[in-house]
Amino acid sequence: MNKYLLSIHIKGQVVKTTIEADSAIHAKLLGEWHYGIGSVAHTPIRLEEVATPQTPQQARIKSLQTQKDNLNKQLKAERNRQKIQRAQQLIKKVASS
Repeated sequence: MNKYLLSIHIKGQVVKTTIEADSAIHAKLLGEWHYGIGSVAHTPIRLEEVATPQTPQQARIKSLQTQKDNLNKQLKAERNRQKIQRAQQLIKKVASS
């Protein structure tokens, strides 16, 4: 069993509560069963998933890692684009011969 944070509509107000369930869907169904159909305002959040604040050093490393991953994806896409362009030029050259 996991603990989930639920946002529930009660008398026009949104109230947060916790519930123990096997999954997020199960938590939502239990919340609706207990508080009424359509009363769950948002998708339940597993409490272990709520991240603790990072130190500035950890945040910087994570940011740099994300930048590196994005640049690697861009590099791969550019190489593939150039490879396709060269292949298209070769096809044009062979077709015109």
